[in-house]
Amino acid sequence: MSAEEVPEAVVSWFRAHVDEVEGALSFDRIAGGRSNLTFRVTDEAGHAWALRRPPLGGVLETAHDMGREWRFLAALNPTEVPVPTPRAFCDDHDVWGADLYVMDFAPGKVLNDRESGEQVPDAARRNVGTSTIDVLAALHHVEPAAVGLDDLARPGNFVARQLKRWHRQAHSSAMEDLSAIDATHDALAARIPEGEVGIVHGDFRPGNISYDADGNAVAVFDWELATIGDPLCDMGHLLVSWSEPGDTVPEALSSPTPAGGYPTREELIARYTKARDLGDVDIAYYLAFARWRAACIHAGVWTRYRAGDMGADADPDEVTGPEMINLQAETALADLER
Repeated sequence: MSAEEVPEAVVSWFRAHVDEVEGALSFDRIAGGRSNLTFRVTDEAGHAWALRRPPLGGVLETAHDMGREWRFLAALNPTEVPVPTPRAFCDDHDVWGADLYVMDFAPGKVLNDRESGEQVPDAARRNVGTSTIDVLAALHHVEPAAVGLDDLARPGNFVARQLKRWHRQAHSSAMEDLSAIDATHDALAARIPEGEVGIVHGDFRPGNISYDADGNAVAVFDWELATIGDPLCDMGHLLVSWSEPGDTVPEALSSPTPAGGYPTREELIARYTKARDLGDVDIAYYLAFARWRAACIHAGVWTRYRAGDMGADADPDEVTGPEMINLQAETALADLER
């Protein structure tokens, strides 16, 4: 998408609110379609920024909250958590029909799948793991009140609310057999941890992190699911995106690590608990919860695919079907019972 295809109001707003712009601007979409859209914006001097906005159509009223993303970025920018520097926020819908914001473009490489993980030099792979877990520990050390985010906390147990939400979504799907999802839900609901309260990214994994050539995590992005809740949910989510050579369980989330040379899940857990001085925690619970949650999400995606709501270009090989969804739920139950 060139600057000519972006509304002139966006270009004018960008120039008025972002310093250092020199010459013409170009806008290239680098991510998005069914989730929030990300554009790489460059000028003639080589400066680069990222612009985020909701999808151009089919936006749910309570989804794609740019203001929420912006708020977490701005709050965390002064901390040790590496986030792209926020530049400007726009809530004037006359500019482009929705809220949007601009941040500095994060350099480095995103490790979103097996192929990208295989391209990481052997010498950098261990550092990918250690730097990832160190960033997660740094995030969870930040007190919400210290950065002005405590008002986002809701009363009650965070995991209990999540169980209710995702179970309801699974039951609104077109899945005919929900016995595995139901059994795992009941087992999870029977031993909900009291948990702590902290900042939760909501989708913390290598696919939402930029790494430098040495494997250092230099920026965490995609804060659209961020909230205040039980931070160990982030740990479980990371673990189900962290495959190991010889795994027999199918990936719940796309993973860059099955080629080997990366730290094991056990090593990540040990480093995280030491960094946060947690002692013994029920990581198995959060791993099972993350895998079960992924199954519920996949049930919704499969339902939209079957109904034809994902567009004619949807790739059936990228949609998790009922058999695999049930296997993920069964695996979550097995994780819980270890």
